[in-house]
Amino acid sequence: MTRFAYFAGHEQFQPEVLVEHAVAAEKAGFDMVLVSEHFHPWVDDLGRSGFAFATIAAMAQATSTIEFTTGVITPLWRYHPAVVAQAAATLDRLSGGRFNLGVGTGENLNEGPLGYHFPKYAERASRMGEALDIMRALLDGEKLTYDGEWYRTDRAKLYSPPAHALPIFMAAEGPKSSALAARKAEGVITSVKDPAVTFERVIDPARAAAAAAGRPAPTILATRWSIRAGGPDEAWKALGAWRGLRAPGRLEAVDPMDLRMRADEMDRDEILASYSIVRSMDDYVSIYAPLISEVHANIVAIQTTSMDQPDTIRMLGAEVLPALRKL
Repeated sequence: MTRFAYFAGHEQFQPEVLVEHAVAAEKAGFDMVLVSEHFHPWVDDLGRSGFAFATIAAMAQATSTIEFTTGVITPLWRYHPAVVAQAAATLDRLSGGRFNLGVGTGENLNEGPLGYHFPKYAERASRMGEALDIMRALLDGEKLTYDGEWYRTDRAKLYSPPAHALPIFMAAEGPKSSALAARKAEGVITSVKDPAVTFERVIDPARAAAAAAGRPAPTILATRWSIRAGGPDEAWKALGAWRGLRAPGRLEAVDPMDLRMRADEMDRDEILASYSIVRSMDDYVSIYAPLISEVHANIVAIQTTSMDQPDTIRMLGAEVLPALRKL
C-alpha cells in the first residue's frame, strides 16, 4: 500500500514553523514528513535555512506516530558520512524508531559557501559510494576501520545505535545514481515531472541494478512539485522562496542573491510552467495519482506550496489523502 509524505521545506519556512507543520501533517493523516536540508536557500530575499537535524529532533518530540526522512542531506563535505550516521541514529532514538536517512550528491549552494570544492558528478558519485558503505556499516552496529580514496575511519562505532533497522534512501534523477542507490541503499528518492521518463531513467535501472546485485528492489519515494493558487499572480507569490530553484546554474551557484537575480530576469511564465498549479482536491489528485498508477511509488511525497500552508495541510488531509488512498 502506498504511503504519503508531506514535504517540509527549510528553504521556505523557519524551523519553528516547520515543527508546527509536522504536527499538522500528523493530524492530517500523513505517514511521513520529508524534510529538506540546506545551508543556503534558493533566494536571499525570502529564503530560510534552518538546521535540519535540530528541526527533526523538535518535530520528533512534538509528534508521536509520523515518520521523518531527510530530503536530502549530503554526507560528502560539510558532514563526514560517519557523523551523518551518528546524527541519523540519534534522531532515530529520539523519535522512537521513526527516522529514515535520505542522502544525495548535493549542490554547490551548500558546500561552496564553506570553502569546499564542488566537483563533477563522477567524483561526487565515487564519494557517495564510500559514504554509503560507511553509513550502512555503522548503522548496522559495526566497529569500522575504513581506508578509502575519500574517507577513513579508525575503529569507529556508534555507541548510541538506531532504535530500528534504519533504511537509507538516495536521491536519483538518472540511471547512474539510481543504480548506485539500488546497489548500496534501501531506497530511491526521485522528483517526477514525466512519469514515463522517471520509469525509464530511474525505476528500471534501479530494479535492474538491484537484481544484478542480488538485492531486493529498492523502495521508491517519488516527489512532485505543485503550487496551490487561484491563478498566476497568487502562484508567483507562493513560489517566492523557491523561484531560484529553476534559475540557470543552480548546481554551481554559491550565493542565493545570484540565483534570485537570475530568476527575476527570467520570464515569470517560464518559471511557473515548471510547476503544476492546483486549485482543488481534484487537481491535486490528478497531479499525484500518476505517481501511484504509473511510477508505482511506495511513498508519494506531496511537495506543495501556497499562501496559507496550514490550510493547505488541512485540505490535503481532509480531501486529497482519502482520494489518493482509494487508488
